[in-house]
Amino acid sequence: MEKAKVHIYCGDGKGKTTAAIGLSVRSCGRGWPVVLSQFLKGSTSGELNVLRTLPDYHYIPAPTTTCKFIFQMTEQEKADYGRQVRRHFADTVEAVEKYHAKLLVLDEVLDAVAMGMLSDEELADFLRNRPADLEVVMTGRAPTPCTDPLADYITRMQKVRHPFDQGLNARQGVEF
Repeated sequence: MEKAKVHIYCGDGKGKTTAAIGLSVRSCGRGWPVVLSQFLKGSTSGELNVLRTLPDYHYIPAPTTTCKFIFQMTEQEKADYGRQVRRHFADTVEAVEKYHAKLLVLDEVLDAVAMGMLSDEELADFLRNRPADLEVVMTGRAPTPCTDPLADYITRMQKVRHPFDQGLNARQGVEF
């Protein structure tokens, strides 16, 4: 069998996580064990309520010991959170092995790398050495220097217009 592919869903537009979750539902519907690991976001998204009911769908929530955005953190808080993110990545790798995942979604992992919370080289090393049958989806604003050349698919979501620009907050059932 040909080696499974690497996908990147990136850009400043809405829909990266939605697209990744759509692919994970499709894969789960075909009997694939799926692991969804979220970085830099809370576990309040409505889709998680449904995903947790699917057979062989495994959710690894992001570290949530702080309610602050990265730009609001002190240097010590950033360092502490970075350690949590690296531990979270290690837990995710263990979950892939434990559940014999055929699809792994690393939601917002590209932003975790861009913010210095996770090493680009460590992520790329995982991609190069992953099981041959593990399809991987990564989301975030932009591919990283190490992940860009490893991606088979790169899909860019571009914001043209968004209600947030007029001051509308995220709406339950639409944005989360």
